[in-house]
Amino acid sequence: MYNLSDYCYNLPDSLIAQAPCEHRSLSRLMYLDRKNHGISHRRFFDIADLLRPGDLLVVNDTRVVPARLLGHKPTGGRVEVLIIDYAAGMKHLAETGSFQCDCLIRASRRPEPGTVLDLGQDIKATVMEHRDRISVVSFGGGHHFLSQLKKTGKMPLPPYIKRNQNPGPGEGIPAHMDEHRDRHDYQTVYANAEGAVAAPTAGLHFTKELLATLSEKGVDVARITLHVGYGTFVPVRVKDIRDHQIHSEYFIIDDQTAETINRARSDGRRVIAVGTTSVRTLEFCTNERGRISAGQGRCDLFIYPGYRFKCVDAMITNFHLPESTLLMLISAFYDRERILDAYKVAVAEKYRFFSYGDAMFIE
Repeated sequence: MYNLSDYCYNLPDSLIAQAPCEHRSLSRLMYLDRKNHGISHRRFFDIADLLRPGDLLVVNDTRVVPARLLGHKPTGGRVEVLIIDYAAGMKHLAETGSFQCDCLIRASRRPEPGTVLDLGQDIKATVMEHRDRISVVSFGGGHHFLSQLKKTGKMPLPPYIKRNQNPGPGEGIPAHMDEHRDRHDYQTVYANAEGAVAAPTAGLHFTKELLATLSEKGVDVARITLHVGYGTFVPVRVKDIRDHQIHSEYFIIDDQTAETINRARSDGRRVIAVGTTSVRTLEFCTNERGRISAGQGRCDLFIYPGYRFKCVDAMITNFHLPESTLLMLISAFYDRERILDAYKVAVAEKYRFFSYGDAMFIE
């Protein structure tokens, strides 16, 4: 269970969702009953029937920033800059007056340190240094840069979601129309705290109407924040997964939320995490006695089979990439072989996979 190849499965490209369902809660929901090892097929709005009065639903309220910037090098060559640690950039801005953070740079030849990039709309950025595949970039303009980023930046969609930049006749819709749609679709309805460069995608299935239905049923909702970073997409490159170093991500759990979660656990009510980001944050902040502490900082918890869960009783999650840390996490929560069997069923039943795809409820 520690070999990377233990987390491989076959997935046809046709099942990788390129857009969400027209109505979020009409996406499909695979229900896994850990007690009886049952699998059933529902729609996401059926989650209202599967949750119980008194359950505490924990959601990640991070908001995705348009973190992709397109522009040119001084030579005229095209360049793409992806901000991968917005939270660190905001901290640097508060301390120094300039936005500087880790980025990924894509170009025919990576620009040398000291190179000034033109990223449009008067955005100038200086490459400060390189660390392996990551580059430190300083953006000019101080606080004004943030407003320019919101106007100019593109949503940082995962690489498996394709957008046609120059569609010909009958080849789809223009990219700017996709961008406008993705700015809405690639956010949860409860997104609030800006800072993520990837959406907590399990939450994309919720609508305000569904949340209202859950509230009427007596299901409580608590909000935490984990600014999802580039680490979500970093492939595991080691044969033994225990040797993998996961990227850290900035989190916040306030005092009231910690008290709400601890009270639910004391009362014997279920804590249900929406998404692997919520799972990681909750488990990172929970001690061996099952008590969660308020705080903020960097979460670098890597959960794989053998991990003992201290807080989370059930989870809602999407279907994840082969050999990904997210697939390892849900394998730790249930059972690796049963999870892979469920994925085979999902492929056979033509579920839609990954960020814009369908969901799974593991109870």
